[in-house]
Amino acid sequence: MDSTQGIKTGLIGFGIAGQVFHAPVIKAVPGLTLSKVRSHKVEQLEILAKKYAEATPVATVAEILDDEAIELVVIATSNDMHFPLTKEALLAGKHVVVEKPFTNTSAEADELIALAKAQGKLLTVHHNARWNSDYLTVKRVIQEERVGKLVSFEARYDRFRNTLKENAWREENLPGSGILYDLGAHLIDQSLQLFGFPTAINADLRMQREGAKAVDDFELILHYPELKVSLKGSMLVKEPTPRYNLFGRQGNFTKYGIDPQEGMLRAGYLPHLIEDWGKEDPTIYGKLNILQGESDYITHIESERGNYPAFYSNVAQAIRGEAPLAVTATQARNVIRLIELAEQSWKERRTLDVTNELLAD
Repeated sequence: MDSTQGIKTGLIGFGIAGQVFHAPVIKAVPGLTLSKVRSHKVEQLEILAKKYAEATPVATVAEILDDEAIELVVIATSNDMHFPLTKEALLAGKHVVVEKPFTNTSAEADELIALAKAQGKLLTVHHNARWNSDYLTVKRVIQEERVGKLVSFEARYDRFRNTLKENAWREENLPGSGILYDLGAHLIDQSLQLFGFPTAINADLRMQREGAKAVDDFELILHYPELKVSLKGSMLVKEPTPRYNLFGRQGNFTKYGIDPQEGMLRAGYLPHLIEDWGKEDPTIYGKLNILQGESDYITHIESERGNYPAFYSNVAQAIRGEAPLAVTATQARNVIRLIELAEQSWKERRTLDVTNELLAD
């Protein structure tokens, strides 16, 4: 590897995920070089030529996997292709980043984890929401025990689209479709990072829009010995609700608003060219309302800055052996297993014990 050029990276998939969440962030990380992109649509080729002149467009996966100079492959395709393409890339001797959700089943995840170990290659999943400004702020509030002993944690990830999107695989009755795999995966991953493994799970999964074929509303309750964690998402939330609510014995913390990075990426901005990248508008800082002594204490807490490039910086460091991997494949596998258990819980209308269902690194 020529360290002056960065780790040569091949990107498979240049739709919304590739264009918004991967290519611009890879470009912002000095340790990586976007070398090849599988793309064949005219509009995609135009974007590549304009924004990523350093990358060569290719028509086939083989042109990336057969290139010995490419060390890292990023899979940013539809969910059904995550497993076969990741397997193919590992067998080709590449390190792999795969878009979340990791796979459609935990059995597939287990197979890929074993293969990566056998190949001696890095395998990670793009759980970039760990670097959202709102989540990082909530994490700090919890660590600092600003609300006292935390007894209840609520997190939401909502959209408003009351009609189905045409020709969208996420809207079809397919493995890995629906917002539980899409948005719910982020919330589950964040919760596991904050609180560790729950003892039990129960779920309510709905298809609420006319003609819906995939889950478009979910509520998960993760049970902990002294903590209730509620994770919700819906496609029918027009008036924004709090993204996070923390309830403790001294009061609560409420966070509205959402990390600005996705909006900036969709608008075409590049992280390394924006000085205050990831900085929230003060109007959406979270509100702390606690009892201090015998008086109420109310204040707003400045949000942490979001930092999506940190994910790929860590990947580059891990490949070089300079840092442990931040998002391990086992952690991402646990997210998929909890989604499977949530589906089982709703089907059987009962709370499920998750002891021995989740794996430690």
